Amino acid sequence: MSESFERLGLSKATLGALRRVRFTQPTPIQSQAIPPALSGKDIIGCAATGTGKTAAYVLPLVERFHSKSGTLGLVLAPTRELIQQIAEPVQVFAEARGLTHAVVIGGEDMGAQVEALKAQPTFVLATPGRLVDLLENGMVDFSKLEALVLDEADRMLDMGFFPQLERIFEALPRRRQTLLFSATLGPDVTEFARERLYRPVRVEVTRSGTPAERAEQRLYIVKAEEKSSLLLTLLAEDSTTALVFTKTKERADKVMRILQRAGHKSAVLHADRTQNQRRQAMEGFRKGTYRCLVATDIAARGLDVEDVGQVINYDLPHSPEDYVHRIGRTARAQASGVASTFAIPKDKEVVAQIERVMRGQIPRVPVPREDPVFQEAWAQFLASQKNPGPAQQESEAPKREQRRPEGRHARTHRKR
Repeated sequence: MSESFERLGLSKATLGALRRVRFTQPTPIQSQAIPPALSGKDIIGCAATGTGKTAAYVLPLVERFHSKSGTLGLVLAPTRELIQQIAEPVQVFAEARGLTHAVVIGGEDMGAQVEALKAQPTFVLATPGRLVDLLENGMVDFSKLEALVLDEADRMLDMGFFPQLERIFEALPRRRQTLLFSATLGPDVTEFARERLYRPVRVEVTRSGTPAERAEQRLYIVKAEEKSSLLLTLLAEDSTTALVFTKTKERADKVMRILQRAGHKSAVLHADRTQNQRRQAMEGFRKGTYRCLVATDIAARGLDVEDVGQVINYDLPHSPEDYVHRIGRTARAQASGVASTFAIPKDKEVVAQIERVMRGQIPRVPVPREDPVFQEAWAQFLASQKNPGPAQQESEAPKREQRRPEGRHARTHRKR
């Protein structure tokens, strides 16, 4: 274990959790944010998704809450996808200390969320719209809350969530720690922070990342329902190992089942896997027992494999920086490989963000719809639609949470 995390003041229990997920060295945002956050100070952090900022606030809050009860931490983020992404490291690090969490997002069963909140989870991870719905119905108790995290604050303001944030602030204790993270610190975010944070420590890190030079990149524009057929087609082109990335744990499990049914020996890595299951999957992939390893970004942290033949982005990553990290796994040491990315038409803006970070365009490649493997897989998919069953291929991830209407309210609520 690197001494770097130890110097940040984290406990042996948290250092052990870091070891288990192979976090060996803190990122710049973690090094700068964790010590003041541990001491209870407010923070303004300028950092994009993919820089390690989730662990930068989760780790110190877990340390502060581990011996306490009640709902102590609230994390707000603009989209359900981001909340689901945040939930993985929260689960990894909080559960190791006996802490719990609940996810509160639109598009999911509100009744189940109400029941989860009744259990007083340590952390509530929420999108503003759904949380306000629950607040209006008296379903949330924040009387013991000690810390509020605003993740991607600039996006929340851009998306018109200011009225919902005002309502949420009214329901929180005035004396609390507030950690605000934003990819940009424009006038709106700066004014918002000035009115609601108390003597904050300012932390800034720059976006970074250039693509691995030896990775041959390919971008396929596909329909959502074609992804599995394309995946099987690419795997049929050669016999090299493949690391397949998905957005969520659920998607990873589904893709692994598709691969196994097609005869590809596969394993899966995500936050719901036990340490023994993780070890077996990684060792099996390194030794060739498994040809394919399906993983989420957080689970693949620390995965040290030198000769991955293909990296396949079944889903686009949550951030451009994650794309750079993913494709770098197929060009380590002296190896070279292929990095294939599946994008559906509505992913256009995400692709543009990735290309801006890389300062170059990803080569577009035609989808091989005439390939016999593709046609056979596609025919099986069509048949499964007529007779739905366990072999049915999944479609694209859940739809984004509906944006709330924008509104303007006077910014009168102060923290202290």
